[in-house]
Amino acid sequence: MRPLFSTLRRLLPGAVLLAAGLAASPTLAQTADRKTAIGGSISVLQYQGNLGGDFWKLSTPQKVGAGGHISRYLSRSFDLSLLGNYENYRFVAPRQPYPELNAKVGMIDLGLKLKMTGFIPEDFFIQPYLMAGGGAFLASSTGNYNGINPDGSLTPGSVQGFSSSIQAFEVFGLAGLRFRLSPAIALDIQTSQHYPFSDRIDNITTSSGKLHDRFLVQSAGLTIAFGKAKDTDGDGVPDRKDKCPDTPTGVKVDVNGCPLDTDGDGVPDYQDKCPDVKGLAALQGCPDADGDGVADADDKCPNTPAGVRVDATGCPLDSDGDGVADYLDKCPNTPAGVKVDATGCPIDTDGDGVPDYQDKCPDRAGPASNKGCPEIKAEDKKILNEATKYINFDFNKATLKTSSYAKLNQMVQIMNDYPDYSLSIAGHTDSKGADDYNLRLSYERAASARKYMLSKGIPADRIEARGYGETKPIADNKTAAGQALNRRVDFDPYLTGDTNAAEAKYGPAPTIADIKAAGNKLPGKKTTGTGAPRSRKAPLKKAPLKKAPVRKK
Repeated sequence: MRPLFSTLRRLLPGAVLLAAGLAASPTLAQTADRKTAIGGSISVLQYQGNLGGDFWKLSTPQKVGAGGHISRYLSRSFDLSLLGNYENYRFVAPRQPYPELNAKVGMIDLGLKLKMTGFIPEDFFIQPYLMAGGGAFLASSTGNYNGINPDGSLTPGSVQGFSSSIQAFEVFGLAGLRFRLSPAIALDIQTSQHYPFSDRIDNITTSSGKLHDRFLVQSAGLTIAFGKAKDTDGDGVPDRKDKCPDTPTGVKVDVNGCPLDTDGDGVPDYQDKCPDVKGLAALQGCPDADGDGVADADDKCPNTPAGVRVDATGCPLDSDGDGVADYLDKCPNTPAGVKVDATGCPIDTDGDGVPDYQDKCPDRAGPASNKGCPEIKAEDKKILNEATKYINFDFNKATLKTSSYAKLNQMVQIMNDYPDYSLSIAGHTDSKGADDYNLRLSYERAASARKYMLSKGIPADRIEARGYGETKPIADNKTAAGQALNRRVDFDPYLTGDTNAAEAKYGPAPTIADIKAAGNKLPGKKTTGTGAPRSRKAPLKKAPLKKAPVRKK
């Protein structure tokens, strides 16, 4: 044990001298830049145990010890420290017959320091901290009991001497204040309490097994951080002074670590294509006389009016490629390929407010709500909507009755008046009879109506006919009145090219033209016969209205 204490006494002064030598180098107090620090201190040991104690009794004559530490910066809030302390201690109990303890004590501990710099700046003058940890407690103690037996009992008048050598594990807690005397040196004032896992330092134990011996260390010392200043970008300016710490390698910088900017335009020389002339950052430091965003050296239209949008060459932009520059173009988003007028707007031949490229009827005026086509007049719509009431067939056949011709002729006239429309004819039956028979009959009746209108000169591609059989009733088939309503042929106009009106109303079904084009027969069971129109030369014009008789009063 004595060689160990002799070694500690020799090492501690050397550590202090090493710290003093490092203080002459360009260092800072321990931070993220300087992560390693060493320090030395002088200390006073105080004891509390079976013989009594002198905790916090500074008036008691004390022997001064020495200590040292090495610490490593972990984060803004934590350091890891290795501490060593050596003390030559003497205690005399202040009561007769004055038991005495003499001890040579060494402590070697590893501690985790909690710094308050998590809440205050690292360069603040006063920095409080806490530390806790554990390590080895080494002691060589002698003394006498003078009436206190080794088991703690009293025997007045007895005198017993003792000598013991202790090696035990200990834990400690520490509180300290650090004063930053300069960027290189800090003064630490600390108090720490040590609990060795042994009760034999004063050679007195009790039957309870409780550990009584503990020690208080009061110390003051210097700590010096060392290491190389961090310079992340390697520009010769340390990060703590560098206002531009991410400067690329090899770029010349000023005293603040920022890249040189010869013309003072805010664009550093190494990024400035025009380093001697003030320019714009957006143009890599080059000037732009007309302010169009194209550098003068690349501008094919250097006198473009202010505020005009330009293309990559600096000439006025024509976004839609219609040949009219945007700043003159009243319709700058015209789709590609659309013909425009002098103002850049799409041509509207019929002047209805719907441009030709969107107008389904570019040569006839109509509202935008009807895609630029003329709307069918209300009286004509009424004829079409009510036509189903007037189109009749022979019983159980698809033969048109002559009473139907007048209404069909009216619809032929409407189709001639509105050449932009097509007509959908849909046949329906009631639920009497077999389903497939009814389906065939509905097709045949729709076909008869279509055939009649085609015979009056309406092109075949403007009239579609199909049947739905009994699948789309509009009334109750359980009553005769409902059945009569369900036996019908609907006539619905729609703009040519739009969704077929019958399909929109009742759902898809193959047209008679589709069936014939596929080489198929009409669906369902063959009916009793379609017959033929009784007159293919029914009058096209409406019959003149009769004047109502004048009532006599």
